[in-house]
Amino acid sequence: MPSQGRGMAAVPLLSSFSPFRDNEQDDDEKPSETRSVAKPAVKYSVFWVALMCCSIGLAIGVTLGAGAATVYNRRNTTKSCLSHTSSASPVTRDIDVNYHIQQFEGHFMQENIYRQKGRPEVDEAWEALGINYRAVRVPSEVAPEVGLAADQVQINEKYGGGFPANVEGLHHLHCLNLLRKGLYYNFGYYKDLGEGAFQNEDHIVQKHISHCVDIIRQQLMCTVDIGVLGQVWYQPGGDDPYPKAFVDFNTKHVCRNYEDIRKWAEVRQLPEDVPDDYLAPPIPGAKIHDGIP
Repeated sequence: MPSQGRGMAAVPLLSSFSPFRDNEQDDDEKPSETRSVAKPAVKYSVFWVALMCCSIGLAIGVTLGAGAATVYNRRNTTKSCLSHTSSASPVTRDIDVNYHIQQFEGHFMQENIYRQKGRPEVDEAWEALGINYRAVRVPSEVAPEVGLAADQVQINEKYGGGFPANVEGLHHLHCLNLLRKGLYYNFGYYKDLGEGAFQNEDHIVQKHISHCVDIIRQQLMCTVDIGVLGQVWYQPGGDDPYPKAFVDFNTKHVCRNYEDIRKWAEVRQLPEDVPDDYLAPPIPGAKIHDGIP
């Protein structure tokens, strides 16, 4: 700021208007007259420049402060929301989970690709959601924070250690996809293909499907949606002249950034082919179930 004051004092215009510039009547009075005129001009110029700079600085500070506060509050709110609605997860160590408004496709008669009968294009659409991703590696130091116990399955230290684990949301979609395949109009198609779950005997397929039904039931009850479904009018065909009411399933929801989470799981998949000793032996005292739990 002082350098700005000196710069202003040196501007020729401040001295060029001195009444004594070309006046040679009294040399003794020139210094005092000049000082009495020029100094206040310099003083006031410095004052106004300083005031202007302070005002601009204050405005910038307030703007930046407000912006930083907004970002901080948004992140704080998101973290608080996650802590109340989700278990701790290694996902949040690498990506920001955020929220956006999503319009649901709830048409009753119009079928999108996910609803159509079993065929390769439909399967590809479901596969692209990440429903069959392999497990990811959770580092040993992170495991206790995300609910993994020391006696759970671990990766052999010579292959990097850590715990194999799957993102639960992707497993829910995996289960929903199996329910789709098990629908009466799809079951024969997938049974004949004999892939995935349908490689097993029928009673195992039944157990798999019923497991998925109950997992999805528990998840939906745990995260029960308290939004409401209104109703709309539609004109039925035939001779009925009066419109009918029907539930409007095309609603808006607050959703997480699914694609970011899917990509996180995709790039962290464990190798498809691993050596026989990839998993470490159970630690002493580890709980070993008598059969498939």
